[in-house]
Amino acid sequence: MLKAVTTSEPLPPRDEGLFAVVGRRRLAGPVVLFGLLTALAALTEGAGLVLLVPMLAALDTGAAATGLTGRMGAALAAVGVPVQLEPLLLLFVLLVTLRAALGMARDLAGLRFEAAAIDGLRHRAWSALVHCDWRTIAALRQTDASSLIISSIDRVGYGVRQLIALFANAATLGSIALAGLAIAPAIVILAGVGGVLVLLAYRGLRRRAGLLGQELGEAYSNVHAALIEGLGALRLIKSFGREQAALEGLDDAFARTRRAEYAFGRDTGLARLAFQGAGAALLALVVWLAVRRWGMGAAAVIPTVALFARALPLLGLVQESWQNWAHARPALVDAVNLVHRTEAAAEHEGGRAQAPVAAIPAHLPPIVVERVTVRHAARAEPALDTVSLDLPPGSITALLGPSGAGKSTLADILCGLIAPDEGELRVGEAPIRGAARRQWRERVAYVQQEPVLFHASLRENLLWGAPAADEAAIAAALRAASADFALALPEGLDTVVGDRGARLSGGERQRIALARGLLRAPDLLILDEVTSALDSANEAAVTDAIRRLKGSLTIVIIGHRGALAELAERRITLAAGRVCDGTFAARG
Repeated sequence: MLKAVTTSEPLPPRDEGLFAVVGRRRLAGPVVLFGLLTALAALTEGAGLVLLVPMLAALDTGAAATGLTGRMGAALAAVGVPVQLEPLLLLFVLLVTLRAALGMARDLAGLRFEAAAIDGLRHRAWSALVHCDWRTIAALRQTDASSLIISSIDRVGYGVRQLIALFANAATLGSIALAGLAIAPAIVILAGVGGVLVLLAYRGLRRRAGLLGQELGEAYSNVHAALIEGLGALRLIKSFGREQAALEGLDDAFARTRRAEYAFGRDTGLARLAFQGAGAALLALVVWLAVRRWGMGAAAVIPTVALFARALPLLGLVQESWQNWAHARPALVDAVNLVHRTEAAAEHEGGRAQAPVAAIPAHLPPIVVERVTVRHAARAEPALDTVSLDLPPGSITALLGPSGAGKSTLADILCGLIAPDEGELRVGEAPIRGAARRQWRERVAYVQQEPVLFHASLRENLLWGAPAADEAAIAAALRAASADFALALPEGLDTVVGDRGARLSGGERQRIALARGLLRAPDLLILDEVTSALDSANEAAVTDAIRRLKGSLTIVIIGHRGALAELAERRITLAAGRVCDGTFAARG
């Protein structure tokens, strides 16, 4: 008995870092390079600030070089740099230039790290979706998935930029603190304690940023859904005169987004205001203590003030980047949850530990559905209940019945799109399970009621399902599908069909979709309501195409009573997931 993965029990939220999701091997190189350049740029920053001490001492030529000034003068002399104003100024310029070059290289390395992280996350999310079991995909709200892959991962990218800025500024801040310890250790220790207390005081604000980030993610998802669903329903909106309602719905979604953005912007502004005021007060206190209490001279006070003037904005940037990362982090959690939910329901792939796949017969094998039961989450009754049928090679079978009878679910079983909860599908003597489902799908063509065409040329749309097909095969498939009108178009197969095939009529789109399916040279062709929305002329063209295919492949026709169903040698009626009637006609 096979058990399919369902989504009735959602997975618990997963809170993982980028390294765990994207992969350490992919990110290790960019991270190491970024860290090395960050450390070098930070060291040059600190060295440049410490160099202010001998520079100021060199201005006072009558003062004796003692303490830190004397030690730095001796160190400079040891490497051949005289303690004179001109050489020291030149060294200062070189250090600043080197730091700028290292900073540029660091920023470029940060961009490479960001691109590797975001592209890796987006690739894994999309890969998880396309390899996911169909039942899980069908249960997803498609606009939510697209919003996560586009908008949410873009927000993760913004968060990664904030992390990069946080670590770069923190490293520079650490280098400045080391330089300060060499000049005025007591003051730096006092200021360091104050800085840690400030960061701790902002913990609540960072937690609130995370909550606002979660709210913003939900708002973006609603905006995305309103836009995608609205664009798909424009004809309905206009025909029902519901333009104003559509506008109001989108405006409401945007208003919620703006409220979340404004709340975060207000918090950020208030935090910056409080920090700058407190920082100025702390700097004033340090200068007062240095001059009035500790009697420090200008050679020590001025570099100390320069250190604080540089360090305070950096500390503010560290706090702000941390807060921005907290705001963007819920988007990473959402993306990780999508990845793990879809990967947990991944189809079995070749190469994994599993039973050997029985060989599927080479051409037109018999197809058997044996006592298949399929249950969907949140439905008490099964979609299919112990259904059995066989499809002889080259036969045409019509599956009839009301909506909800189980016809489309049975079609999903026949083409290997889903696995049954009980029973099995066999092709020849090969049971279709695990990796065999994907192998079998490569020999099936599925044509649905609303054909899917891409905004590309006719040739590209046809070759999408059979990339290796040549011009002769394309022409043969078009003729077989009664779609050879495409060859007579002014631009021929290079004609761009427009968004969803908008430049073609409904019947033309359906026949192009049929030709694309036939180009795969399938053993099984499934036609799901393919003529239900066509006029009589186009229905006749499709029916004539199917009549000419009779005997060359196995065909399943879903949901039709009319000319197309008349071609069937057997007509099987489903009701409430069970076979309730089967009639047979003589094969011609």
